[in-house]
Amino acid sequence: MDTKKIEYHIRGLLEAIGEDPDREGLVETPARVAEMLEEMLEGTAYSNHEIACMFGKTFASEDIDADEAIVMKDITVFSYCEHHLALMYDMTVNVAYIPRGQVLGLSKIARICDMAAKRLQLQERLGRDIAEIISEAAGTPDVGVLIRGSHSCMTARGIKNASSRTETRTYLGRFKEDQALKDLLV
Repeated sequence: MDTKKIEYHIRGLLEAIGEDPDREGLVETPARVAEMLEEMLEGTAYSNHEIACMFGKTFASEDIDADEAIVMKDITVFSYCEHHLALMYDMTVNVAYIPRGQVLGLSKIARICDMAAKRLQLQERLGRDIAEIISEAAGTPDVGVLIRGSHSCMTARGIKNASSRTETRTYLGRFKEDQALKDLLV
């Protein structure tokens, strides 16, 4: 990420909205924003495959039946909408998958969700990204992801509907057809 370029453009943005980027409270703002974006958009630097490799620590699970699912709920993430650069917040992710001889470390599931969210995103794509990464990292085609979240492009601007929430569901493998598996995500 080119933080110097970000600083330059944030300074220009401050000027464009009528602020003085040299006033006391704003002098360091371009550098702070560049540092924040580098952290908040860290996932931009990695492909789904690279994230799967980073957080693909698995453990043998021969004793888990092929019909048993691992379910993790209420993983909190936030992201930025690629359309308005607006915050997507109060987001929770529920993930379920059917292991095939190996299970992911539980913290790895949350880390995958977090890193996939650290990109300019659409909630629909975020669900697909998480499902694809979990599938590769866990070595299973059977994954479901449910995301619920608020979007400041809906709640703070435009329609200003503060109570609106968006829910997206992504199903891979057996989750596409099996209602009982889908119900695990709720």
